[in-house]
Amino acid sequence: MSFGDPNNPYGAPQGQQPGYGHPQQPPQGQPGYGYPGQQPPGQPGYGYPAAPPVQQPYGGGAPTSMPGTVSAARVMLWVMVGFQVLGTILFAVSAAAVDQAKDDPAFEELADYSSGVLWAFAALALVWGVWASVLAAKFNSGGNGLRVTALVFGVLTAIIAVYPFTLFGIVHLVFGILIAVFVGNRNGAAWFQRPRY
Repeated sequence: MSFGDPNNPYGAPQGQQPGYGHPQQPPQGQPGYGYPGQQPPGQPGYGYPAAPPVQQPYGGGAPTSMPGTVSAARVMLWVMVGFQVLGTILFAVSAAAVDQAKDDPAFEELADYSSGVLWAFAALALVWGVWASVLAAKFNSGGNGLRVTALVFGVLTAIIAVYPFTLFGIVHLVFGILIAVFVGNRNGAAWFQRPRY
């Protein structure tokens, strides 16, 4: 048996000379043999390294960058702003031309609405576009109130897309549902409820 072999499991612990000290009581600062409960106080057990302290990231685990689903909801809001601008222009032009178009068969469906209703639709599209742009612009700094407002916006958009804009509202229906889901899920809650320093 060679005590000089560092790979010998029966040899003296590293840093000790054979015959130096009693095997049951190693010198201070040296790990000994046996179970961890048999070690002198203040020394870690042999084979059980001390774990480093657990450190949480700054902010207590809050996300530091916008999650992908929340970012997708923001992009959908900006796309909806573009659609709302187009819708506002379309309804305004239609309202201005509705009286002249009553005799044209290509505009029969449009002529079913009065110019007042079309102006109301133009105003609604404009207000909806402004609301979507304000929400999208505040996604970086907004808190839980913005999250709830975006959730309400998504639900109302989906409802209005079903009626009265059934045919043209398909994109708004899908976007409204996705926005509500993306800001309402766990990632959305973590993003909008994160601490701000």
